[in-house]
Amino acid sequence: MSIRGRVWKYGDNVDTDAIIPARYLNTSSEKELAAHCMEDIDPSFAREVKAGDIIVAGRNFGCGSSREHAPVAIKASGVACVIAETFARIFFRNAINIGLPILECPEAVQATEAGQTLEVDLAKGIIRNLDTGQEFRAVPYPDFMLAIIDAGGLIEYTRRKLQQARS
Repeated sequence: MSIRGRVWKYGDNVDTDAIIPARYLNTSSEKELAAHCMEDIDPSFAREVKAGDIIVAGRNFGCGSSREHAPVAIKASGVACVIAETFARIFFRNAINIGLPILECPEAVQATEAGQTLEVDLAKGIIRNLDTGQEFRAVPYPDFMLAIIDAGGLIEYTRRKLQQARS
């Protein structure tokens, strides 16, 4: 599973209110959530993000409330992967549950700038900066987590498992 995209870079402690402001939580429309993703910290993000882009951020990404809207807004905006120094635990779990790949790799974060292009091999945990030639290693996902991400999230993964069991 390989991802290649342009980097959007943010700092430490990007909380769920910054990812999707609370004033938009009255909708579950993924399209509407994507239209307001990151708008309070980066008004250009929702207009300019492209499918396959990658968010790179500092420590404690996704801190704050446990709202699942935050990773949904990111995924619905077209972001293919988030790489951070660390993630808030509940954000990490919510991201995997909806099939949004996220990796912790402080070295990649520190050596990457906005606008650069990264290539990410989720199965191997390898992150390559195609602008600088640098290569970084994150902890690769175990097979079952790759299967959840590949299925698009935990619900679809579970459906597939149930169908297999019935066959």
